[in-house]
Amino acid sequence: MFITADQITASNQAAFDTTKALATKSFAGFEKLVDLNMAAAKALMTESFSNAQAALAVKDLQQALALQTGLVAPVAEKSVAYSRHVYGIAVETGAEFTKAFEGKAAEAQKAFNQVVENVAKNAPAGTESAVAVFKSALASSQTAIDSAQSSAKKALAVAESNIAAVTEQALSAAAAVAKKA
Repeated sequence: MFITADQITASNQAAFDTTKALATKSFAGFEKLVDLNMAAAKALMTESFSNAQAALAVKDLQQALALQTGLVAPVAEKSVAYSRHVYGIAVETGAEFTKAFEGKAAEAQKAFNQVVENVAKNAPAGTESAVAVFKSALASSQTAIDSAQSSAKKALAVAESNIAAVTEQALSAAAAVAKKA
């Protein structure tokens, strides 16, 4: 089996298209982060001036403490919301990369299996047992890869669940502090 110039050209074009798509997705994720950061900076600036104005209007220590305490919960909630947005952008972009990688990995596995089948068909007489051992090893390695991918997905799901639980605890703590004030 020989590789033709058309096959090489098609392979190069496919690699280029994949690289272009991933670069576009990366840029889109970066653009979302920039938009989020610009919105957060604008809101922070506006709130800072508003808080400074409120601080200038404070007449005594009691009002200053009430103002400071009243700012804790909103800051915590906004920090958590910002973190959720960043995390969401990262997960979305990562999912697109994972999808592209899994698609290319499946294509490569299919092509490799096809090569193995062609080699097995053209193997010299008497090598059937060696070919069978090779195919068995190939199947075992694919099973191990599938198992590793499944474990990684489960670990990611557990991590996401833990992040959500910690976020909720942080919001509850911020709310409790605000109530005490």
